[in-house]
Amino acid sequence: MNSDSMGLSIIVVTHNVLALLRNCLKSIYASDFAHEYEVFVVDNGTDDSLAMVAAEFPSAKCIVGSPHIGFAAGNNLALPQARGRYLLLLNPDTEIPPTALSQLFSVMETHRQWGIVGPKLLRSDGSLDLACRRSFPTPWNALMRACGLAKRFPQSRILASYNLTYIDPEECHPLDSVVGAFMFIRREALAAAGPLDDTFFMYGEDLDLCYRMKQAGWQVWYWPKVAVRHLKGESSRQRPARMTFEFFRSMHLFYSKHQASRNPAVLNFLVVSAIWIFFVPAILRVWTQRGSQDAPRL
Repeated sequence: MNSDSMGLSIIVVTHNVLALLRNCLKSIYASDFAHEYEVFVVDNGTDDSLAMVAAEFPSAKCIVGSPHIGFAAGNNLALPQARGRYLLLLNPDTEIPPTALSQLFSVMETHRQWGIVGPKLLRSDGSLDLACRRSFPTPWNALMRACGLAKRFPQSRILASYNLTYIDPEECHPLDSVVGAFMFIRREALAAAGPLDDTFFMYGEDLDLCYRMKQAGWQVWYWPKVAVRHLKGESSRQRPARMTFEFFRSMHLFYSKHQASRNPAVLNFLVVSAIWIFFVPAILRVWTQRGSQDAPRL
């Protein structure tokens, strides 16, 4: 990646969500961002998204991906071409307010040790997308989340440590990880941490990147003064069985990559077993809702 005067490179990886992608790009080009920027659209789908982009947003740079690669690999197709001092990884199911880019650019210029910053993400009903601020998953906080105690006691630091629900969502604070739907990244921090790990097909690559970035000495921050609309899950709904599998696979990958070596073998066995035990009812719910004819080939 060769940086010059370009202020920001925005990368949007899309999969068969043409209408959402159009709205996302409209919100980008309606920004008040005063610096030079570029937009990459990586199309991992099979619809007419790139034709729409070429016709309606001709300044965007289109990259043909593949349905067989995931979010991390899609971003990695664009990153070597990106010239910005900062990099924004953005989901196509987001809509950003006009001042979002300029605010976050200014924040990162001021706080030189911040490697990644993420905004407050709001669901379509106005509720907070809890994934926008997280701790790294551990056997304890994952168990509390899976068994429902974190949701039942959201103000508990002990039980609700994964989604940090005990912290005021209007408070700016450092944390372990923001979500891949919107990651505003400093180029030097990404160079230190390395690109996204495309072993993660979908889910977990954001946790992994933030983990490696913190290991490299950079900070990760949540900045709620910018609120971004996130119509979460539209791409995932097209392939619910595959995405359910990838969600649990990413948990297994993250634990194996970053935590297993520090724990005794018996705990590793219990954690990995628990991940796939919880997978069984999750995939059964998918099959029940969609019908047996849509059962995946995993």
